[in-house]
Amino acid sequence: MTEAVLATHAISKNFGALKASDNISIDLRPNEIHAIIGPNGAGKSTLIAQICGTLKPCAGNVELLGRDVTKESARDRVRAGLGRTFQISALAMEDTVLQNAMLGALGASGRPWRFFGPALRDNELRDAAECALLRVGLEDFMRVRTAELSHGQRRQLEVAVSLTLNPRVFVMDEPMAGLGSEGSKRLTGFLDALRHEAPILLVEHDMDAVFALADRISVLVYGRIIATGSGNDIRANPEVQEAYLGDEA
Repeated sequence: MTEAVLATHAISKNFGALKASDNISIDLRPNEIHAIIGPNGAGKSTLIAQICGTLKPCAGNVELLGRDVTKESARDRVRAGLGRTFQISALAMEDTVLQNAMLGALGASGRPWRFFGPALRDNELRDAAECALLRVGLEDFMRVRTAELSHGQRRQLEVAVSLTLNPRVFVMDEPMAGLGSEGSKRLTGFLDALRHEAPILLVEHDMDAVFALADRISVLVYGRIIATGSGNDIRANPEVQEAYLGDEA
């Protein structure tokens, strides 16, 4: 079996009597898109927070590129190659599109954030930011204030910021949220190609996108993985149909 680039091993997270994550073991392999699906309240955000380092598991461990990162901070995991897009936008809304992308490039350079002003005049950082914006289709919006972008364009910008960090692995939390059908179609095509640059752990409610993209799908219900398999396996699984997919299967 191909060695995983990202994996959780029996991670659990309790909030009092509530088991938000119940002994979860999943992995992500090179060139793969592995989707995590499940109903609202299933524990997807809690799982992603543990993988990305903003929440510590009560038990189990997280590995990134063969290294145990369970005790490492979110920032250290980014530096180690983990790129993340958020369900709720973390962009600087008053800055321009280019400035947001350059912030990502500055983070990848390892320079202190307090030197962002001079960094705006750095041609190398600017080139990296412009290249990322070109890849996601925002080259005509570089000088636009981020607050003026549509919701879909902000999702594109979040991906561009992640790209400037040169990630080895992507974790994407509902990148299709708020996109229309055309926007979802464009982003689906982009992510399909991106997997060969860095594999993607994808949390998504858009089932058309999930079944079009995912090599494997894991179904999370009440903090527990009830099934993992190909799209066809998941569609045919009676437990998954009852718990989540219903008529969509």
